[in-house]
Amino acid sequence: MAVLLVVVLVTAWAAGSQLSPPAPDAASTDAVRLGPAAGQDVDAYLAGTRTVPAPEDPTTRLALVQFDTSLTADAAAAALGHTTDTTLLQAVVRVPFPRVQTALHRVDAPPAPPPAALTAALTTAGGEAAADAGRGGSSSPADARRVAVARAEAAALGRPGCACLVAAVVQVAPTAAPALRAAPGVRAVQVAPPGTSRARIAVSPLLPEQGPGRPDGAVMGPVPDDGPVPPG
Repeated sequence: MAVLLVVVLVTAWAAGSQLSPPAPDAASTDAVRLGPAAGQDVDAYLAGTRTVPAPEDPTTRLALVQFDTSLTADAAAAALGHTTDTTLLQAVVRVPFPRVQTALHRVDAPPAPPPAALTAALTTAGGEAAADAGRGGSSSPADARRVAVARAEAAALGRPGCACLVAAVVQVAPTAAPALRAAPGVRAVQVAPPGTSRARIAVSPLLPEQGPGRPDGAVMGPVPDDGPVPPG
């Protein structure tokens, strides 16, 4: 009888599951990627960013603004200021040494006008690079190169006018995305799906060197790391 009862209960549960599937989890923690995937064709990625579905919900969304070249704080602020419906949330900083793999610093923007906020982000990234250079490690050639790169990054970020901003995460109204995309210095704007929270986004921007006719090629792959490291 006990076995029969278990079978009946399991059968009833299975039938109920089929008739009443669970509702989608509104609080899903699945990451939303902003930026191209490894191995993706750059032109295909750029084409996808140009399409923003007509929003049923016109409220602002998160978006990744990717610059055509590495920009200074003033130049990046000018690009982001092309539309008034844009709020800067995070700066993406990377020192552009030719054929040297440098760190990608994602720095939350402080509450300040964009030029000041982006300048502060560069300073914060410089501090992160200096801290990384201070972490020694083994005496292997790879570790010695990592430390040398970090020192050179810190030195570059410590100089006024470092053209080291490659992207920014913003809050923008979907209807304002085309104007932002047309701003001088902007290469692409990828708008996140409605309702995406900052906690869910994974930011990995297209770098200025990546793409057809650019040094790193037309397909997303590892950043070359065989160039000389500038003195730090």
